[in-house]
Amino acid sequence: MSIESPLKLLVVEDEPFLRDLLLMKFNNENVNVTYTDQGEDALRLAQEERPAAILLDLVLPGMSGFEILHKLKESEETKDMPVIVLSNLGQESDIDRCVEAGAAKVLVKAHSSPAAIIATVHEVVGV
Repeated sequence: MSIESPLKLLVVEDEPFLRDLLLMKFNNENVNVTYTDQGEDALRLAQEERPAAILLDLVLPGMSGFEILHKLKESEETKDMPVIVLSNLGQESDIDRCVEAGAAKVLVKAHSSPAAIIATVHEVVGV
């Protein structure tokens, strides 16, 4: 009998209310969440923690989510990690830019409930 370890997720979000809400909801789903609001930390944590997926905001202090996404997809160690962009930037050009850079999914915060975000993570990860 094998014991299944919880799903690992990296959340890169600088809005405390949304971050805390997501942490609580994912915890209820038995998802192990690591989080940061800094680009360099996100890149380091992706390599160290090896999450099943990354939930990435685009508007962050310092390094933008676009830069983080590009660096993740350029790195041999993180290029295959699915990245789900969760942002208020919902214009078609922003969404296209994310998809072209390698995002698995793009969700607009204003149109995505916590339940929809969780369902998308499970869909992308395949569990």
